[in-house]
Amino acid sequence: MEVRIFKPAKTAMQSGWGKAKDWILEFEPSDAPTPDPLIGWVGSSDTNKQVRLYFATKDEAIAYAKKRGFSYTIQEEKTRTVKPKSYAANFASDRMYPWTH
Repeated sequence: MEVRIFKPAKTAMQSGWGKAKDWILEFEPSDAPTPDPLIGWVGSSDTNKQVRLYFATKDEAIAYAKKRGFSYTIQEEKTRTVKPKSYAANFASDRMYPWTH
């Protein structure tokens, strides 16, 4: 069984890092989703796609996958570079473009 281990990115909707701290182990889909002919809802017989396991470190997730005999792929976390800014920089006289409303 194939699993994917990744660390989710911080959501754009929230300013906190609450759900972006843990590593997630997620099963790759083994069955293609099929639409229901009567209602039109999409369903699948693969129940593993509903399972998400959370781990504090990447090594714990890898150890779990190895212990269970899963083949895994790791998506490394993307680091964010923060450029320090100050509010006063908006009104600096050496700006390339003037600050206007």
